[in-house]
Amino acid sequence: MSSKVIQTTEELVLPILEQKNLELVDVEYVKEGKNWFLRVYIDKEGGVDITECGEVSEELSEQLDQRDPISDAYFLEVSSPGAERPLKKKQDFVENINKQVYVKLYEPIHGEKVYEGKLIDFTNDVLTISYKVKTRNQTVEIPFDKVAKARLAVTF
Repeated sequence: MSSKVIQTTEELVLPILEQKNLELVDVEYVKEGKNWFLRVYIDKEGGVDITECGEVSEELSEQLDQRDPISDAYFLEVSSPGAERPLKKKQDFVENINKQVYVKLYEPIHGEKVYEGKLIDFTNDVLTISYKVKTRNQTVEIPFDKVAKARLAVTF
């Protein structure tokens, strides 16, 4: 059911976002405690503000009420993805070359399932990440289809 809700939500929100020159980053439908949450993450160059999130939320809420794809009670949240933006599509990786990333894998590469470092390349569906082991810089090449989860990483 979760994937159907996500798919329907994407179908409904994409025309709204296109009209406002906004980008769909991600949609989640998750249960936390007793409550269900439908979360829609949107963005644009320079970031989105609370007014844009509110407008999208109102328009999407109307569309969801008309289509009624969710039988349970739920909370709709529309927000920016924040500093640790998820990287889901291949284009996300292309647009974030030279930024710090956190990547979790389905299966280990060189004995590791998690890498955090600088995304230095994305070519032929392969991520190249530069990371440190103690004081030495190393690189790892990760096929896109081995990535379970990826996001931008905030460093201090």
